[in-house]
Amino acid sequence: MSHLGRARRNSDCTAGTSRPAVRASHRPQRAAGVEQAFVIGVLTNAADFARARAWGISDAPDHERYLADAADLLAEALERFDTVRARMFHPQDFEEFCVLHGLDPAEPAARDRYLVNPALQAQLLAYQGEELAGDFVPRLVRARENGLTLCHADLLLDGGLYGGAGASDEEHAAWVRAAYQRGGEVFRRMLVGAGAGVYELRVRVDAPGGPLSAAARVLQWEDGVVRINDEDLELVCAVLCTGLALELPGVAVLHGSQGSAASCGEYLPASWAWSTGGQEWAPADSPVRLDGVAARPGYGLGTVC
Repeated sequence: MSHLGRARRNSDCTAGTSRPAVRASHRPQRAAGVEQAFVIGVLTNAADFARARAWGISDAPDHERYLADAADLLAEALERFDTVRARMFHPQDFEEFCVLHGLDPAEPAARDRYLVNPALQAQLLAYQGEELAGDFVPRLVRARENGLTLCHADLLLDGGLYGGAGASDEEHAAWVRAAYQRGGEVFRRMLVGAGAGVYELRVRVDAPGGPLSAAARVLQWEDGVVRINDEDLELVCAVLCTGLALELPGVAVLHGSQGSAASCGEYLPASWAWSTGGQEWAPADSPVRLDGVAARPGYGLGTVC
């Protein structure tokens, strides 16, 4: 979880596995200053589990048992490694990766390469002991979807988001950074104007190759502290950044329950909409419906400090 601000990115994912390891009562020996990292891919549903059994990924009798084994492996990893990350293991993505690189999907080395593929790093989530079969598995699914959107946005920005070809051009990199900061400020003003409450923000920007979409659940307390999953924050800011940088039209809806426990638990339904022609976000000209959510024109973001 994170306060509002750009999420810190890590790229030091150096180990991948899908096989149980022996429990150790101490951390493994390592060179001084070298961080030990662990990465695991998780089959998030029964259909994917059935499809992947031919590759020998697990000898569990069913998906429920598989998730229990994966949870044990993650708990063990937390004791042994400095950093533990997970991502959705998507069979079709894996098959395409193996075809592209000439790999045998039944070989463990192929799975390891797939898990730490630099092009898919945006799909990785830090694991900190959450219940795997609870909220964490849905987060893994969303992280894959978010990662595909981030790759699309990065492509549109010529690698400016994640250090691709465009990053070698300092002027280009500065242009992307400025747009990212503007996008983060737009998001901040939407939340400050809403006040305390529990909300969901949905953003859609019409981009070449298809729309860029983001959604984030937000909890905001009376003192202005915001709680939001890091990966959702990153996606929202990236979509806003891309729209502003390329001057693309878009629409955003913030909806939920406005209020707090400090106001005797009084919560009011709220829903606001903004739109942009590409340069600035402003209250929508008329009521908006986005992904089935109806919203009235929002407040002016320029009036929010």
